[in-house]
Amino acid sequence: MASESLSSPISSVATVLWCAGLLLVGLFPTAITGITIKGHERDREALLAIKSQINHDPLGVTSSWNDTVALCQWKGITCGRRHQRITKLDLSQQRLRGTLSPYVGNLSFLRFINLQGNNFYGVIPPEIGRLKRLESLILQNNSFGGTIPANLTHCSYLIQFVASWNNLVGNIPAEFGNLLKLEKLRIYANFLTGQLPVSLGNLSCLHVLNVGRNSLQGRIPDTLGQLKRLVNLSLDENNFFGLVPSSIYNISSLEIFGLAYNRFHGSLPDDIGFTLLNVRKFYIDNNNFSGTLPASLSNASKLEVFDVSVNHFSGKVFINFQSAKNLYWLNMEMNNLGSGAAGDLDFLTALTNCSRLQIFSIAANQFGGLLPNSITNLSTTIRIIYLGLNQITGTIPLGITNLVNLIGIGLEYNQLTGSIPDSLGKLKNLQLVAFDGNALTGRIPTSVGNLSLLNGIGLEENLLEGSIPAELGKCQHLIKMTLRSNRLTGLVPKEIFSIVTLSVYLDLSNNLLTGSVPLEVGNLKTLVKLDISGNKFSGQIPPTLSSCTSLETLYLGKNHFYGSIPASLSSLRSIAELDLSINNLSGQIPVTSAKERSFQ
Repeated sequence: MASESLSSPISSVATVLWCAGLLLVGLFPTAITGITIKGHERDREALLAIKSQINHDPLGVTSSWNDTVALCQWKGITCGRRHQRITKLDLSQQRLRGTLSPYVGNLSFLRFINLQGNNFYGVIPPEIGRLKRLESLILQNNSFGGTIPANLTHCSYLIQFVASWNNLVGNIPAEFGNLLKLEKLRIYANFLTGQLPVSLGNLSCLHVLNVGRNSLQGRIPDTLGQLKRLVNLSLDENNFFGLVPSSIYNISSLEIFGLAYNRFHGSLPDDIGFTLLNVRKFYIDNNNFSGTLPASLSNASKLEVFDVSVNHFSGKVFINFQSAKNLYWLNMEMNNLGSGAAGDLDFLTALTNCSRLQIFSIAANQFGGLLPNSITNLSTTIRIIYLGLNQITGTIPLGITNLVNLIGIGLEYNQLTGSIPDSLGKLKNLQLVAFDGNALTGRIPTSVGNLSLLNGIGLEENLLEGSIPAELGKCQHLIKMTLRSNRLTGLVPKEIFSIVTLSVYLDLSNNLLTGSVPLEVGNLKTLVKLDISGNKFSGQIPPTLSSCTSLETLYLGKNHFYGSIPASLSSLRSIAELDLSINNLSGQIPVTSAKERSFQ
């Protein structure tokens, strides 16, 4: 640090000029003696060799690569103005398939290669290392395999190497630390192994380091803290472990801080909100971080994404998000946050200033206290609210219907009381409702039938009473519904069995339902689990159950069914669990492929 403070303005300017490729030695072009036929032909031969290894060209991009069209007019080709040599090869998004010919290394004036969005396979030709003028090598979204050629580091003017979404294996070459002009290194979503080279700390011009979704491992080298121009640090979805070097938290230029899905541990620095003032996306989810969330993060006013889920953070949340006007993703679920006491949710009120908020989850923590009414004043942009698996008390606010764009709401397994607001049916975009595991009372509102996009509803383990509303049958996109363990009475409306999309489960068990099961149950041809046990159903088991050919689990026990067991049940070839116990059934038991049977 002392050497930095003593550096002269001239040396700082020199660093900037170096990163921009503008040192004085580069201001004077090499003398050009003229365009030689030999050089022109060399480029032409190289391109034809590249064409010969492209075996699928549905858009005909290389059809112009022939003798009737001038070389510099070939599609995807750009030539220099003075020397008429090829400086740019851009074949991006052309749906090409094939291998990249090593003759690409003969295009000696090439500065720019862009092959992204194709289906090139095979190795990255090491001959690219001969392209001394190359500045950009963009290969993302292909199927390149093999290792990253170490001799790419001979391309000393290289500014960006982008090879995300390929099949690359092996290590990141330590020689990459010699690419002193490199600004972008994107090799996300490959199969790279080994450790991050310590030498990457030499890349003083680096803006982007994205090595996420690989199989890299080990500790993060302290040298990365030297990258004072770094804007994007994405190390997510690897096997990194250990403490994060403290110097990395001091890179004030960072806007993207991504360490998710690794095995990092330790706590966050208390002053992180002051050192990472420019951070926009902060995601460290699915690690082993612990301690409290620093209150200084209140100063990170540029936050857009804040995801610390699936860690071991604890204590009260003292972060005030009111200055984070652009925050749209806030996820703190699956930690040990909160104390189960009043005031745990005080921070939620400040979120009403976040006018772009879309995702908010604090599920699976220790938050207690009353559910604040201020939740109804969150931005109308909000789409998902998950507060389940906490110790929250109070009632579901009537004003929840202000959140007109809500598609999912989860309040499950808290200590909520009161009734389900009838106005819930106004939230026409709702796809998921999870209110199970509380102490809700009253009836299921008929307005739920207005939720035409609903695909999941969970109301189990409450104190709900009355009949199941027939209006639920209007929810023709439901794939799962559970109303088990309530006090529901009366007949099951046949409209429920007209929801042909029900496929995951229909669970009405442990209620006080009566009457016979409608023949319409046979409409549920894709249903995997049906549980209506523990009720007061009577009559015969409907033979139409044999039409439910996807059933793996069928629980009809603890009811008042009588008569013979339909022989047609033997056609349920997918059945793994079948329970008909504690009924008044008689006759022979049909042979099925059930792995587990229980009859009485």
